[in-house]
Amino acid sequence: MTANQYLIDFYNQYDEDSRLALKHGSVEFLTTMRYIEKYRKPGDRVLEIGAGTGRYSHALARQGCAVDAVELVGHNIDVFRSNTQAGENITITQGNAMDLSAFPDNEYDITLLLGPLYHLYTKEDKLQALREAIRVTKPGGVIFAAYVISDGCLLDEGFHRGSINVAEYIEKGLLDSRTFAAKSEPKDLFELVRKEDIDDLISALPVTRLHYVAADGCALFMREAVDAMDRDAFELYLKYHFAVCEREDLAGITSHAIDIVKKSDTPCTKSQSILT
Repeated sequence: MTANQYLIDFYNQYDEDSRLALKHGSVEFLTTMRYIEKYRKPGDRVLEIGAGTGRYSHALARQGCAVDAVELVGHNIDVFRSNTQAGENITITQGNAMDLSAFPDNEYDITLLLGPLYHLYTKEDKLQALREAIRVTKPGGVIFAAYVISDGCLLDEGFHRGSINVAEYIEKGLLDSRTFAAKSEPKDLFELVRKEDIDDLISALPVTRLHYVAADGCALFMREAVDAMDRDAFELYLKYHFAVCEREDLAGITSHAIDIVKKSDTPCTKSQSILT
């Protein structure tokens, strides 16, 4: 089975909208939107690559942004279109994050890459997706790249919930027995990384980091407690999370992270994206 087919089969039956609607899932969404709004300006053009069912794209279109979206999975595109409201300045195209040849250079003020890097398993593929995202972004524009972080997932799904057998993962070579660094394959669906892997990627790119954010922090690890909070308690929890989500000493204790970078003022062209 191809990497894309594993992905398509998974998302054909997965309800992403419901995940982000639950209190613990909304922490990731609210955190990401908080940082997007920090850089969003009136009249901005936004490209979302790997838009899924459009939670972010629609939210930004309803705030007045002109949004173009790219999505690989046909089922997600159908849901995306069904969620579109009258008056949204929004488009959706089927495509792959590693080949944005349908989109011109230096076009977008904000580019979102909030899902594709979850499902790319080699450094070369990740760099190609990042280079394409950078290429289509205007000089000085901002790129948001999301990752699944191995330690947060291991603590939650492994040691806390027992959804995965940690000892078995070590036996199979999916976890290093000494460092507990993760190794993923397409059949595992999600590529699990650490901040040092992300640092290595962006060191090769014409960008400057603005923020590195633990998007959901401990929210998945303590999901039952978060979901049980009343409104006041949840608002207080969010205030705490926003206060600490960039602390370096907590950066690895999250299930999702967002790397927010600014493109250099020197334009990157399509040929540079392909050749570098």
